[in-house]
Amino acid sequence: MTETSQSVLPKRFGPFEFDSRARQLRKHGHTIRLHGQPLEILGLLLERPPGVVLREELRAKLWPEDTFVDFEHSLNAAVNKLREALGDDANNPRFIETVPRRGYRFIAPLEGALPASAPDSENLDVPTANQEAIDLTTEKPAAEVPAPAGTRTQWWRVWFAILACASLVALFVSFNRGGLRRLFWGGTDPGAIRSLAVLPLENLSHDPEQEYFADGMTEALTTELAQISALKVISHTSVEQFKGTKKSLPQIAKELGVDAVVEGAVQRSGDKVGITVQLIHAPSDRHLWAKSYERGLRDVLTLQREVAHAITDEIKAKLTPQEQARLTTARPVNPEAHDAYLKGLYYYSVGHDEADPRKYDQLLKSSVEYFSQATQMDPNYAPAYAGMAIVYVWQSGYDRKVNLKAREAAAKALQIDDTLGEAHYLLGIVDYYYDWNWSGAEKELRRGIELNPSFGEAHYGYALYLNSAGRHDEAIAEIQRAQEVDPIVFIQKVDAGRIYACAGQYDRAIKQLWDAPDLKPNDYRAHDELGAVYLYKGMQVESAAEYRKAAQLNTDPAGRGLELVGADIAEGNRTEASAILRDLANLPEQIIDWPVHLARQYASLGEKNLAMASLEKAYIQHSYALLDIRCMREFDVLQSDPRFQDLLRRMNFPQ
Repeated sequence: MTETSQSVLPKRFGPFEFDSRARQLRKHGHTIRLHGQPLEILGLLLERPPGVVLREELRAKLWPEDTFVDFEHSLNAAVNKLREALGDDANNPRFIETVPRRGYRFIAPLEGALPASAPDSENLDVPTANQEAIDLTTEKPAAEVPAPAGTRTQWWRVWFAILACASLVALFVSFNRGGLRRLFWGGTDPGAIRSLAVLPLENLSHDPEQEYFADGMTEALTTELAQISALKVISHTSVEQFKGTKKSLPQIAKELGVDAVVEGAVQRSGDKVGITVQLIHAPSDRHLWAKSYERGLRDVLTLQREVAHAITDEIKAKLTPQEQARLTTARPVNPEAHDAYLKGLYYYSVGHDEADPRKYDQLLKSSVEYFSQATQMDPNYAPAYAGMAIVYVWQSGYDRKVNLKAREAAAKALQIDDTLGEAHYLLGIVDYYYDWNWSGAEKELRRGIELNPSFGEAHYGYALYLNSAGRHDEAIAEIQRAQEVDPIVFIQKVDAGRIYACAGQYDRAIKQLWDAPDLKPNDYRAHDELGAVYLYKGMQVESAAEYRKAAQLNTDPAGRGLELVGADIAEGNRTEASAILRDLANLPEQIIDWPVHLARQYASLGEKNLAMASLEKAYIQHSYALLDIRCMREFDVLQSDPRFQDLLRRMNFPQ
């Protein structure tokens, strides 16, 4: 077997196998998520065990000349990631040994391919003859290395080769001017990066109690970058679903639809916070830039904006004067207030995806308490007020008293910082959902998007507004923008289906709703919406099947009853549907949109008076579900009823 064919054989050591052709590390047959620099380092170490791979070799191989990087920190971080994947200990290594001030070597026995020079069976620390030669030529001055007899001609050839290499390097540098090297050799042009995602920052403390800090810093950095109008930034909501995944960076980037990813690590120690970030061209898994930062906790906002500014500089993103000014200015913060703010973000993020209603309520309650603490510690901390506002919106169950608190918190945030896009968005949501103030809602929603172009939730809220307003083409365009920056959010996929259906695009709605259960297989809402769309399309059998599937998944008895009514109506079982509906009508008041749901089913059964009575009750309660009654085809039977037309006029829908 030739040396070349040996080099591509999978190399086995302990429970591991490294396949250089597939660029995979496997343990007991299972692929371990390892990519980029740590994987490259492992490949280099396995090429010549137990020879030392010098730090200079690693730098030349992994960080080309045009890459700006804090080399020492980045190399140490990459080796630490590799050791973590192997379960190795730097103090008592089984696989990778550090050679102080020189490099690293692989010390474990290999199977499957012969090493370049076999280690001494008694003492792995004894260097081979080849290693001694490396040591002599790299560690000692030339004067201390005696030239063996008869080698003067060889040394002349070496010096000639060195001069030739130096000339080639000079030519290469000249050739690289103006991006020619990228043009001819296919390197990555950072200027071509127009979309990115910030992957969850690693918690270097490995203390679960500090996880909120790493998550909060990830979201804060995402928010800073999301305000750059020339850049599409994927929301933290979508990206956090890849936390702990074994997927490769190119695969993650493909699913998120981005050109590049930012990954790194963060650690808080005393009154200091340190962060290391790397910018990676995602399709090629090529590192473009890396740097480490450390600041006092009072300057954490400065730190976040400095990192964001460095990334935008590297990718040559064009900044507006306002964006430039924002990224270069930041006020000091109260460290305790900022800590409480990050805890508020953490509990909101966890609670937002919680399916258990009791846990959901408790997590949101904890979130608003921490945001409130932050505002008490620092009364001028605008993001904390915005955080309170968004939790109030989700916590309220559409209770108007709680929504008043949301309005007050958002207004306070804007009083401190009028450039806070999240606060404008929240005012718009309150105007839309709770006050039916159509002009005020659109103004604030548009302002929120203008200030934070990659804020997916603002695009989503504006899409719902446009759908209720009857501007269907604009609503579709806006929900598509929301999904570009929030591609993995279940409720947005469901509501995108509703928006397509409202526009009469039923096939498109069905396709959208088919995909949603992949994200939450046990959530009933996509099946409930599919039941309605199939019914509108005249596909009664499919409609009944989806309604019954929704009923199986719905844990709320009243909601389950409504789905069974829908199934019976689709199947023509009107007597059974009426009986269930009578029982549901006698239940205590459910959620605030309950009268609208009852009215839909009454209308489906032709019970116009009962339908109108439920709608009037919904109007008195100011039910948010009334905003979509023009999309609910069940109410087509009421279009000629003057009472229904009067209700639409009182809601003051935009013309």
